[in-house]
Amino acid sequence: MQPALAKGRRLALVPWAARPPATKGASKPVSTLVLELRQGDTMIVNGAPIRFRTKSRIELTAHARFLFGKQIMAPNEADTPARRIYFALQSAYIGADGERAGGLESARQLIADFKEATTSPLAREILDRALQAAEADDCYQALKLTRRIIRHEDSVLQRGSIA
Repeated sequence: MQPALAKGRRLALVPWAARPPATKGASKPVSTLVLELRQGDTMIVNGAPIRFRTKSRIELTAHARFLFGKQIMAPNEADTPARRIYFALQSAYIGADGERAGGLESARQLIADFKEATTSPLAREILDRALQAAEADDCYQALKLTRRIIRHEDSVLQRGSIA
């Protein structure tokens, strides 16, 4: 699953030009991902932060763990229980190799604490799905689900939400 884009961003999936013909038992064909980013945007790819000095169009031709723009949460923004879960899952997804296992373990504990404290069965179910996704190495899906919890938490706390 590919990341959803913030307003004003363009995304294109381009067929992999040099892929061999499909064979029996082969995995799905690979596509390249084309992103257009604005000057000043930040993107983290496989744990490395990249800041764009000019408007750029990039093409990812292989699988990569990445987030960009408002998808990236700074440590000081992880100031509520749901945001701490998001930050832990973000570390499990795009952190350096040494940070990823710790991020997943932190997410497990934070999710357990949140589920114990919440009265919402839907929030518990969403967090179960997020943890299952993270443990299946689909942290991007886990982050999407956690953004739903953040929006819920923000409405309860009457606070401005993330995009």
